[in-house]
Amino acid sequence: MAALQMVSGPRVGDNLETAGRLVAEAVDQGAQLVVLPEYFPIIGAADADRVRARETFGNGPVQDWLAATAARHEVWIVAGSIPLATTQPHLMRNSSLVFNDGGDCVARYDKIHLFGFKKGEESYNEAAFIEPGDTPVAVDTPFGRIALSICYDLRFPELYRSLGPVDLILVPAAFTDTTGRAHWEILLRARAIENQCYLLAVGQGGRHENGRLTHGNSMIIDPWGEILDRKMKGPGIAIADLDHARIAEIRESLPALAHRIL
Repeated sequence: MAALQMVSGPRVGDNLETAGRLVAEAVDQGAQLVVLPEYFPIIGAADADRVRARETFGNGPVQDWLAATAARHEVWIVAGSIPLATTQPHLMRNSSLVFNDGGDCVARYDKIHLFGFKKGEESYNEAAFIEPGDTPVAVDTPFGRIALSICYDLRFPELYRSLGPVDLILVPAAFTDTTGRAHWEILLRARAIENQCYLLAVGQGGRHENGRLTHGNSMIIDPWGEILDRKMKGPGIAIADLDHARIAEIRESLPALAHRIL
C-alpha cells in the first residue's frame, strides 16, 4: 500500500498529471492499494474555488480519471477527497471515494467532522462551505476491512471504534503545519495502537500557490505504533506491506479489543 503525498495547486489538470505520475511510480514499486490526499484535485486561492470545482457523484472529469487510472493499472485507488455537489449551491461535500482495480467506485465517505481553528491571523472554518456527512464508512476489500476518514476526523477516536475491528485506517489530509507539528504523528500512532491495526496517513505537504503551508509527513504505521515509512515534505511516496499475521500476533499477545467494556 502506498501513500501518495502531493502539494496540489489551483489547476485540476496539473494535479491529475502529478497524481498519475505518483500512481505509476507506486505501482512500479509493487503497490496494489494507493491513497491520494485530501483535496488532491484542487487547492485554489479560496475555499470557493473548491466549491466551483465540485462534481455530481458518479459523473465528472476527476471521477472519470480515477476510474480510468485504477482500471489501467489494475490497482485500488482511494481518492483522499474530492468536492462533490450538494443541493445547496454554496456548499460541497468533502468526499473520499474508493475505486477497485476494475475502475468501479465501490465506496463513498463524506467527511463528518468539520475543521475550525483560529490562532492569530490563521483561521479556518470548513462549516462555511462544506455540508457534513453523517455516516461512518468501512469497506471490505481484498486487503481487509478498511475504515475511511478525512483529516480532522482523526481527532475523534469514537469514529474508528464504531467501525472496528478493522485491518486498516485511512487518513487522507491537508493538515495545517501549525496543528500538524503539534499533534499529527501523536494522534496517528494513537489511532493505530488503540485499534490494533495498520494506519495509512497521506497529506498535502508543502507550500501551495495560495500561500498555505500544509504539514505533509505522510506515513504508514503498524498495529504496534511503529512507523514503517514516511515522506516529510513535497510530492512523493510512502510505501509498506500490510501484514495480517502481524495484526493477529499483536491482538493475541495484547487482546485489548477483546477487553473493551464500553
